[in-house]
Amino acid sequence: PMNYEIYDLGNIKLLSGEVINSARLAYKTYGTLNSNGDNVVLLPTFYTGTHKRNEGFFGPGRAIDPNIHFIVSVNMFGNGLSSSPNNTPSPHDGPRFPLVTLWDNVACQHKLLTEHLEIKAIALVTGWSMAGCQAYQWGAQFPDMVKAILPFCSSAKTSHHNLVFLEEVKTALCADQNWNEGNYILPPIKGLKAFARIYAKWAFSETFYKEKIYKKLGFNTIEDLFVNWENDHIENWDANNLLAKIATWKANDISFGPHYKNDIKKALRSIRAQTILIPCN
Repeated sequence: PMNYEIYDLGNIKLLSGEVINSARLAYKTYGTLNSNGDNVVLLPTFYTGTHKRNEGFFGPGRAIDPNIHFIVSVNMFGNGLSSSPNNTPSPHDGPRFPLVTLWDNVACQHKLLTEHLEIKAIALVTGWSMAGCQAYQWGAQFPDMVKAILPFCSSAKTSHHNLVFLEEVKTALCADQNWNEGNYILPPIKGLKAFARIYAKWAFSETFYKEKIYKKLGFNTIEDLFVNWENDHIENWDANNLLAKIATWKANDISFGPHYKNDIKKALRSIRAQTILIPCN
């Protein structure tokens, strides 16, 4: 059974000028909008996340609480639930899926919130990794609407070091002959496994491995962790979806688009939301 809602966006024109026909945003809400409309917490999704994975970030008695807040969890384009390479009809299917920037994601999320859910203000936008990048994006793109942002382990612009990592996992995936330039019949299993193993280095810290914290997660060895990551990527991720979101991540820059014309300092200065940044080590 489908445990989330679909908002039909119609044909959306992207920042690149390309159009996605019959675009859709998958989302889920928790809690109730209060009479003042000032208890909205927006949770975008992270790179390999869905609204389901976001459920780990809130709960009764916690900082974000569905008994107090109206939580809107929105799936990023390319994650398999919102419009993505694997569910978009020709001519934008598979490897022909266009570049969707975080500007495009946030513009569509804004439409969902204002036109469909009739929300006028957002108390908080927060998230980890690419979800945090969307928190920055919201702060810059709609500064009047966002009261606070809390990005953790995120950036307002993808760094060169981050780009190197993205090229690393992308190259590993695309080296599988079965990938076939994205026109695969069967999933490129070898590529997905290589992708997962490289990603496992980045998802956790040096300390995590040195202090064998993976044992607390139920893995006896690092190899057990690798196999778990391989299986997760094979079972849950379409290769073209992973690549589409890498393109989005590489293009992450809150000054990209019509408002700031690549002036990152201007974009950062425009954020009026109360801001708490949580880096990671």
